Amino acid sequence: MTLIKSISGFRGTIGGKTGDTLNPVDIAKSVSAFAALRENVVSRSFRRKIVVGRDARISGEMVSHVVCGTLMGMGFDVVNIGLASTPTTELAVTMEHACGGIIITASHNPRQWNALKFLNEKGEFLPPAEASEVVRLANNCNFEFADVDSLGCYTKNFSYDQRHIEMVKDLELVDIEAIRRAHFTVAIDTVNSVGGIIIPKLLGQLGVTEVTGLNTEPTGNFAHNPEPLKQNLSEIRNLLRKGRHDLGIVVDPDVDRLALVCEDGSMFGEENTLVACADYVLRHTPGPTVSNLSSSRGLRDVTEKYGCNYAAAAVGEVNVVTKMKETGAVIGGEGNGGVIYPAAHSGRDALVGIALILTYLAKTGMRATELRNSLPQYYIAKNRIDLDPTTDIFGILQKVKDLYKNEQVTDIDGVKIDFADKWVHLRKSNTEPIIRVYSEAHTMEEADALGKQIMDIVYNMTQKK
Repeated sequence: MTLIKSISGFRGTIGGKTGDTLNPVDIAKSVSAFAALRENVVSRSFRRKIVVGRDARISGEMVSHVVCGTLMGMGFDVVNIGLASTPTTELAVTMEHACGGIIITASHNPRQWNALKFLNEKGEFLPPAEASEVVRLANNCNFEFADVDSLGCYTKNFSYDQRHIEMVKDLELVDIEAIRRAHFTVAIDTVNSVGGIIIPKLLGQLGVTEVTGLNTEPTGNFAHNPEPLKQNLSEIRNLLRKGRHDLGIVVDPDVDRLALVCEDGSMFGEENTLVACADYVLRHTPGPTVSNLSSSRGLRDVTEKYGCNYAAAAVGEVNVVTKMKETGAVIGGEGNGGVIYPAAHSGRDALVGIALILTYLAKTGMRATELRNSLPQYYIAKNRIDLDPTTDIFGILQKVKDLYKNEQVTDIDGVKIDFADKWVHLRKSNTEPIIRVYSEAHTMEEADALGKQIMDIVYNMTQKK
């Protein structure tokens, strides 16, 4: 069984039995539930309209047909923006004055997966209470569909890629002339999805004329594991090692995460994407910043360097956005390469990150390695503890919290223990009987040792009668 219904949306593998996978029947149920919930916000300000966009997955067209037809059957007008990044779809919701949106993407999951991600009228992911209600409605499966005179209308609008790019170009801290004068030579890997459509357009309009494209054809047949991690990016790293490019740009299938490769083929570091963007933004527009508890301490250090305040949020984009609004943050995001810049919109956006990074490099004259080395130097180790399904995980986390009560402990999302020069974060998985253990220190060896130390403590707890 792969079908996962959670506050993050509905995802699963394609094909198989109803109730077990992401199939047409279960897609229709979940979309009907979302549409029923959107009834509450239909008004003069927010039209009875829902925007639908998708990445280039092989199953995307099939899923899109089911999604659009179901919405029309529920009496909602549909604006299908076709192949589009996640941030593009988010922007389209507000530009259309729609009451919601649906993104068809499984992000970095393999090709056999797909998912439905639901947006509210602000083009943002649903808050936990609303997302939980969609799950409840989908499980109850008690819907009232529109009669023949009240069916929704269907339109296509493929203009939003350019509208997204125009928004990025218009940002005050994006300097197109500086980028143009820098004469950057850039390589991109868009892993055979929608980034291959929009990223070359963006770079060209930012003044980057020398672009080498890898895996840019949006076929949905991913040339490698689509998660933009070091072990999956040997092709572009080998290309950069030849010394002919200034920067490598990598995005995931729905273009909300940004990974960078330095001019020597080394990784810039997914955690450093947000930290570098923040360093540039804060020197021009000081203000609060936010990231989730599992993200690098580098953002806190950079924020405090400019005399500003940093705050941590629970893991999950919706939680980061909520905390950013509470604090009035000028930038925030997640350490997986997800940059959220409110001057653009409240969602992770690789296009925004690309424009900010290129401007920063152009204005300072630094190479990518120099920029990386100028940032706080941290390393994150990622481990997991596999447990018996009957294990009282919350009880274990409480014991860990009690054991380290004399340290700085945060418990808004699992247990995070902050030491003077390192930290460790333990979180229960929402889908498996495991505890994820993230730890950070100034060396990878120290970070991994800290994580293993905590793992040994947890293991000993589980062995006690």
